[in-house]
This record gives sequence, C-alpha cells and structure tokens, in this order.
Amino acid sequence: MAKNKSNNVTAAMYDTLVRPVITEKSMISSEAGKVVFRIPLSATKEDVKAAVEAIFNVKVTKVNTIKQFGKAKSFRGHMGQRSDYKKAIITLADGQNIDVTTGI
Repeated sequence: MAKNKSNNVTAAMYDTLVRPVITEKSMISSEAGKVVFRIPLSATKEDVKAAVEAIFNVKVTKVNTIKQFGKAKSFRGHMGQRSDYKKAIITLADGQNIDVTTGI
C-alpha cells in the first residue's frame, strides 16, 4: 500500500488547524514531542495528520482527539452555554518539533 506523499498545502488544511493550545500542560507535553491544536468538530485524525505534515514539514506518528463538551455557566444571573470544541494531540517523530510560540 503506497501512500501519496504530496506536500501540497491547501486552504482546507489551514482551516483544519484552528489554533494551537498554549497552556502549561501543553508546554510540558511539547518537551516529549507532542503538540496540541484546537480543531473543528468535523475534523478527522487523517485530516489533522495530513495538515500538520504538509504545513510544518514534520513526520507525525500518532494523533489523538478529544471532544470537549461546553459547560453551562451563569453570567449576571443569566444562564449560558459554552460552545463544544475538539482538540488534537499530535505526537511527532523523534527529533522533530514544532515551535507554536513563534509569532506571539
């Protein structure tokens, strides 16, 4: 089974990676070769892997996704609902890294 290794970056790939998640926990996991991105609810693991490999020119070994449901919160006496979102934890091959803090 031969895979197509084209690095053609499309606009849909940029839409797949909404933004990096920059928290204390994600920065600690980046030392182990993992990067966390927020992705759309409709994105699949294959979409995320293809987007990261094409945009950042790295080798992805594994992609884990987490769907976070929004909480019900009260603000000034009115109930509201936070939106649902999805995160992807991307494990990179040994010796590869992505610096998500550039541009901040």
